[in-house]
Order: sequence, then C-alpha cells, then structure tokens
Amino acid sequence: MGDSFHLSTADLAALGFFLFVWVMHTLASDGKLVRRMSLTTAMNVQRQAWMRNMAEREVRIVDTAIMAGLQQGTAFFASSSLIAIGGCFALLGASDQVVSLLSDLPLGTTSSRPAFQMPAFQMKVFGLVLILAYSFFKFGWAYRLFNYCSILIGAVPIPHGEASRNPISEAAVWRAARMNMLAGKHFNSGMRGVFFSIGYLGWFVDPKVFVLSTLLLLAVLVRRQFFSAARQAVIGQPPEPTPTPGKSRSIQPDSR
Repeated sequence: MGDSFHLSTADLAALGFFLFVWVMHTLASDGKLVRRMSLTTAMNVQRQAWMRNMAEREVRIVDTAIMAGLQQGTAFFASSSLIAIGGCFALLGASDQVVSLLSDLPLGTTSSRPAFQMPAFQMKVFGLVLILAYSFFKFGWAYRLFNYCSILIGAVPIPHGEASRNPISEAAVWRAARMNMLAGKHFNSGMRGVFFSIGYLGWFVDPKVFVLSTLLLLAVLVRRQFFSAARQAVIGQPPEPTPTPGKSRSIQPDSR
C-alpha cells in the first residue's frame, strides 16, 4: 500500500501518529478525555455568564462591540487560510526546486528515497491543502454562527434585573449562549487546524522530524490548554487584599 501511494511505511506511521494526536487533543480540550478543566471549557463558562449579564443590560452596545470583534477575528483567519491554500498551489508549481532543496538538507538521506520523490511530495502538499481547507470551512462556519449569535442577542427581551429571570428570557439567554459556544467551538477547531498545519510541515523533511514536530506542537498546545497563565486567570481567584503598610489604626473615642 505504501508503494502504491509512493509513501514509505515510516511515512504512513508518522501520518497516523499525527492524526491520532490531533483527535486526542481535540477530545481533551473539549473535556471528553481528562477531568482537568481546559481553557476552552473554562471560557465556555464565561460565555454563559456573559449572556446572563447581557440579558440584564438595557443598553447592549458593549455586547455588539464584542460580537463585532469576534467576527472580525474569525474573518481574518478565514482569509488567511485561503491565502495559505493559494501558497500551497504555488508550491506545487515549484516542486522541482523544493524537492531539490529538501534533498540537500543534512539529514543523512538521499534524494532517491520515497519521501523526496515527486509524487510523494505532491501528495504531502495536497494533505496540507486539506488541513488548511478544513480550517477555512471551520472559520467560515464560525463566522456565520457568530452572526446568528448577534441576532439571538437582539432577540433577548429588554427587561433587566429580576424581571429578566422569567422563562421566556431564560430560554432566549440559553439560545444565545449555546450559539456562542458553538461558534467558539468551530473557531477553536479552525485554529487547531492552523496549529497542526505547522507541525505537518515536518513531514516534508523526514518522518522522524514529522513525529518530533508533532510532539513539540502537542506540548505547546497542552500547556496552553491545561497549565497556562491564561487558564489560571480564568478559573483562579483574586488574592486577598493586603493591608497598606504604615496605615494607622482608627482611634476609638474615649468613653469616659
């Protein structure tokens, strides 16, 4: 099978490891594999709190501004994915030069090995195109879901305070929060595709480099999701206020 696709067994094993790591990291980030709360799960809690607070505001300019920022960021990454896809097709046009460059790398290999043959190189480029196309579709869908979320925010009734705690308002808040979390989930999937496309570049050099780049990428992503300062900032508690040094204690009046 490896010969029919111009890929060695080591190439196929490295690709399988890459896909396995991607799937496992996705499940862990969504809270389906480990008990430790991830940054993504913690932010979903904050999305729900945001929608509850939004329901009690009569003027929701700040909420619409936040949604506009989320949409702009999503559109930026969607357009960047398209540009990267175009770069991959340009790379196919310069296959001879790239393969020659990779063959000259000091890795103790020769240009006759399958990894540096033209069909194998082109297949790897098409694999990178698939990853970037996946990211683009995720970003595009996230952009649309953020747009839907803006509409659902506008559909939340205006009453604030205790008057907003009625079943109709609660249902509207739930819909807006759910749509916001779905949009964030697809945006995170698109970002994950972009990140893993960086690790995928190691496959153009060597299967061992591919595995190493995948492990390095996994270490970075795991740290950000489960052990980063950003996660601690979301789920942590503020420190207790300390008394100001030198501040005199209040003098009680004399009762005599």
